Amino acid sequence: MMAGSVTWLPDAPDTVTDLETFGSVSPIRKVTEQVAFEGSWDVARRDKVRELFDGMAAEWSSRFGDERETTIIDALDRGGLRGPKVVELGAGSGLGTNEIASRTADLVALDLSMNMLREQSGGTPLVQGDASTLPIPDAAVDTLVLVNMFLFPVEVDRVLHSAGRLLWINTNGHETPIYLSPEDVVAALPGAWTATAGRAGTGIWAAVDRA
Repeated sequence: MMAGSVTWLPDAPDTVTDLETFGSVSPIRKVTEQVAFEGSWDVARRDKVRELFDGMAAEWSSRFGDERETTIIDALDRGGLRGPKVVELGAGSGLGTNEIASRTADLVALDLSMNMLREQSGGTPLVQGDASTLPIPDAAVDTLVLVNMFLFPVEVDRVLHSAGRLLWINTNGHETPIYLSPEDVVAALPGAWTATAGRAGTGIWAAVDRA
């Protein structure tokens, strides 16, 4: 079915859509929307978010179930990476990093929180940095993967190759605290974009390309 410029695939088997209220009442939901649609990201907000995730890093990987990985795997299977050069933004403690790395030989993972990156295992190159000002040349990336991550539309548009792809993943669906619907992702990005979206496990994903 079509919803604006988003085409929805059938739900994967065992998809869970009856989710307990969680992220939709979190203060960080409003921040997510403001960052995507108003560009309201400054040094104070950056430092506050970094401090928040630094403090949660040690227990982060054990807080949630395997449903999160189900969503990521489905996004990679049915959405897919485009081209060899892949960057994961908001990589955190590595929930999706190793799975992404198994599908490309050229992955770099970036996160604002150094403590989160220290929880990673595997050989993927890691970068501590702010996704609002990426240390990446223009049009240098084939696929950006964002798992439960803020969307910085101008930077996404800048660093993606003209035929590049944004793979947007929310592992707890509409109850993910840092959440935008696929329709909102398309609407927030500069210019004309289309998306293929799906649901798997407890999550929602969208493979977003320029129209």
